[in-house]
Amino acid sequence: MDLYHSALTVRSEGAYYVIEMTPAWGARDVARGVVVEGPVTLRAAGAVRAFRYEVRRWRDGVIVDAATAVGGPLRVSDDPAVARRVLALVPELPAPIWGRDEMHAGGMWNSNSVAAWLLERGGIDTDAIQPPAGGRAPGWRAGIVVARRQGSA
Repeated sequence: MDLYHSALTVRSEGAYYVIEMTPAWGARDVARGVVVEGPVTLRAAGAVRAFRYEVRRWRDGVIVDAATAVGGPLRVSDDPAVARRVLALVPELPAPIWGRDEMHAGGMWNSNSVAAWLLERGGIDTDAIQPPAGGRAPGWRAGIVVARRQGSA
């Protein structure tokens, strides 16, 4: 079974944004739109940059491997209000330990959790979104569970 990594692209008021969780190996870069960082594997390890992740809300950003996305992009909304809401929510993302179930949501926190949390909090019906046939998106459900605990935006 294939495993999938989720990222979001959002068009709002004439601008294009990429929202993606990636390793934070380099220096924090405002130009990449980094708004959230968190530890990888262990909270204490997060003190070392090599063991941190970042979530970007990157204007005019690029998803390097977008061309290899299985099934291509999935449009979930054309509503400008939803786009604005999702963009505004990015700095509010929880930053638990990547790869762990620190929030007791039934699955590890990862890129899929980030996308699911943003979409759920943004008002999208996340129950209707499924990975391509033959694959799974670990962490997706965890993002939804955490978002529902926190309520809608």
